[in-house]
Amino acid sequence: MEQEVGSGEARKQGSGEARKQRGYPQSATCNSLSAIRNSSFVIRNSLLVIVGPTAVGKTALSLHLAEVLEGEIVSADSRLFYRGMDIGTAKPSSEERARVPHHLINIAEPDETVGLVEFQERAYSAIADVHVRGKLPLLVGGSGQYVRAVVEGWCIPRVLPDHALRAELEAQAERDGAEQLHARLAQLDPDGAQRIDFRNVRRVIRALEVCLITGRPISEQQRKRPVPYHILQVGLTMERAALYARVEQRVEAMMAAGLENEVRRLTEAGYGWDLPAMSGLGYVQFRPYFEGRAVLEEVVAEIKRVTRRFVRHQYNWFRLSDPAIRWFDVTRTTADEIEAVVRVWLEGDRS
Repeated sequence: MEQEVGSGEARKQGSGEARKQRGYPQSATCNSLSAIRNSSFVIRNSLLVIVGPTAVGKTALSLHLAEVLEGEIVSADSRLFYRGMDIGTAKPSSEERARVPHHLINIAEPDETVGLVEFQERAYSAIADVHVRGKLPLLVGGSGQYVRAVVEGWCIPRVLPDHALRAELEAQAERDGAEQLHARLAQLDPDGAQRIDFRNVRRVIRALEVCLITGRPISEQQRKRPVPYHILQVGLTMERAALYARVEQRVEAMMAAGLENEVRRLTEAGYGWDLPAMSGLGYVQFRPYFEGRAVLEEVVAEIKRVTRRFVRHQYNWFRLSDPAIRWFDVTRTTADEIEAVVRVWLEGDRS
């Protein structure tokens, strides 16, 4: 039976009521970390993290490991939060989700926003629940910011949106371009600007919003606290040309599976291109086609191009030189070999 946080009783896991029932505070995420650390019912604190670029094979490996190690998957892919967006996000199929319990998939409608603070709290809650059941949580995803927020215990500033300021910054981006807006952020918060691709206008605006409202750089406010987990981070990689070939094959498979119709259904349901979910990879590229300004072949080529660029951005978050991540080339390593490494780590954790 498929189990997901986001439907029925499971959806309560992210609510304030459910956190209160389990003893989780509703204020700052750093306090939530303290609650987890002090909870006597968390006997095993292992957390297996699987990261890597899109199309490298994270889903297949995580399913294999979750099945053989009695684990449950906690998604750290921001694109999988939204219902009705299945093909373009390469969401695990219903059959795959039936094999292993999944969390943080299909937790929001496309016109809702799941911010970093909410994700982090839901992820900590889901991980704690998996531990309570005596299972191994696997945090899996390619969204670097979301993975690191959980693994590194980010204390994320709670600054309410200022819609007037956002409108002003959006107008500046439209008038002067994304690079100029990013340059403004670099003046106020050089460290924060380094972490954000200038093309990600929404994140640049949010960082500027926090800086301008609080008078302090967002990077300075994103303190870290040790997390109460024994963590193994597994990184999947492969030679870049081969990965790009996989990307192109995946896009073609998405088109064959009905991506155009999926995007059309979303637009016909009233979801606009300005929504964070609809502005994502594999969706907004259809806009000129639906508006009669491009042919389908151009859309497919653009999705491939943007996905390759996204892969490069993911490698900025998950660096091959990062000593915290144990990297495996999937063209030279089998799932069984990675499983053996994980088992050694688990045995050390239990000794």
